[in-house]
Amino acid sequence: MMGFAATALAIDKAELDNRIRALTAKFEAMQQKPDKSIPADVLRKAKGIVLLDRTKAGFVFAYQGGSGVAMVRNAKSEKWSPTAFLTANEASLGFQVGGQQSFIAILFMNTNSLRLLTEPNLQFGGEARGTAGDSSVGTEGNVVPQEPSVLVFDDRKGLYGGAAIKGGAITPDDTANGIYYSQALAMNEILFEGKVKPTAAALALAGKIAGHSKLAKK
Repeated sequence: MMGFAATALAIDKAELDNRIRALTAKFEAMQQKPDKSIPADVLRKAKGIVLLDRTKAGFVFAYQGGSGVAMVRNAKSEKWSPTAFLTANEASLGFQVGGQQSFIAILFMNTNSLRLLTEPNLQFGGEARGTAGDSSVGTEGNVVPQEPSVLVFDDRKGLYGGAAIKGGAITPDDTANGIYYSQALAMNEILFEGKVKPTAAALALAGKIAGHSKLAKK
């Protein structure tokens, strides 16, 4: 029985590694599209990032132990943290996105916005913004347009109004995090406190983000 449990755990960890690799591939694919990619200067300024993947059927995210990951950048070393797994429900993007949405990148642009990653539910409001002709931009909160706290990109429309994200829809996936790191850990322990080291899959994702952050740097 112990041998079977160990094998099951290894498979689960491998599947979670594959989720990180799948998100890495989707991020890379989005960055290859000039009209959808996140600008290098924006990536360089980002203090944290969430990558989410969803199905194309209806308004339900893909679960299977985790539908996304979060990472934060260390203020001193500039290195990215280990990945923390997230789960999201059907309310997270409202009806503005539609059933074809498959990949979303959420960028946290200052240290104050990073506090959202330590809360039981990631609640977005006026601090989440976008452009690309979205009439809802700037209608909530007191965020200065030139300095948004949170930016939201997707692989279908590019940058769009973050006001579509509804609070309480994105939460830590404690089960996936426990399986992946073989211990119970809170989001802040993974992302900010250095309780675990980045895995190979996380380092590969960090490398892609860092690489695309430097493309426009002269």
